[in-house]
Amino acid sequence: MRVVYTDAAWSLDESGQVEPARAGIEREVFGPGVELDFGLHDGRFLLDGPEFHRHVRGASALVIYRCQVTPALLDAVGPSLRVIARSGVGVDNLNAPLLKEAGIAGFNIPDYCGDEVSTHTLALLLALERNICAQDRLVKGDRWSVHAGGLPRRVSARTAGIVGFGRIGRASARKLRAFYDRVVAYDPYVSADLMAAHGVAHAAELGELFAAADAVVVHAALTPESDRLVDADALARARPGALLVNTARGRLVDVTAVLDALERGGLGGFASDVFSPEDPNDDPVARKLLERDDVVVSAHRAFLSAESERSVRRRVAQGVADVLHDSLERDDDNH
Repeated sequence: MRVVYTDAAWSLDESGQVEPARAGIEREVFGPGVELDFGLHDGRFLLDGPEFHRHVRGASALVIYRCQVTPALLDAVGPSLRVIARSGVGVDNLNAPLLKEAGIAGFNIPDYCGDEVSTHTLALLLALERNICAQDRLVKGDRWSVHAGGLPRRVSARTAGIVGFGRIGRASARKLRAFYDRVVAYDPYVSADLMAAHGVAHAAELGELFAAADAVVVHAALTPESDRLVDADALARARPGALLVNTARGRLVDVTAVLDALERGGLGGFASDVFSPEDPNDDPVARKLLERDDVVVSAHRAFLSAESERSVRRRVAQGVADVLHDSLERDDDNH
């Protein structure tokens, strides 16, 4: 059986080349009976087109990261495909309805990096609150000044808001409560009683959350209903000088609306670990955000730690191995 890791960032060496020898965890889990193959990389992973489709042909399993599951991908792999695993929390690129229709197993790892993402969220938010990045640039540029970069506010007198109260939203709530006077959350799928159990107030509508919070962090899942959830209407309800942080999915936030809100002073700052497209330099609106001192960004690495990477790799490999083992047993029974 052949398992193809389409775009595993951990498989790249220091020079940016795919290095199969890095797959020690995977070889330990799969054993000698499984052939491992890795994505095509030339500056970026190739995730579509004829060359990529030839590369994945005949795979028994795919492990994807950013790769999109499409009918063309399934057709390219062919009837050998038994399972697709998403090496991460989100399922927006896994295309569960298509996999169900095709009879192909699919899974993600929803809980491996809650500590990392919630910590990264607080790091971005506090960097905005304390103007850390602006100060860093000024001092390193030989422009030392105590008051340069703006006057921070006292967070212990402020309210923090959370959009999405799943595993990561709850982890962030615990950490936010150490800094902010009050935490409020919006999630149409979570009861006010459960939020209260975490010491968090309930907002019935997204606009109500923005009207109540001095800082808002986004932890919602990306679905067709939540695409561009944080839009111009939501931001119009924001408190003057409110801060916005997104460590979930780029398409949850309308960056055009964010840029407009920053330019007119409606928002006091924006921080994001995620964009759509992935690299904000590839989008003209996002590039304008990068030029601003009131914007802090990172390269979609909120999930990352040595521990989380080892965990997700082992759990993905074990899940794929289990599906392939079950598939072999069923084939043997049928014969």
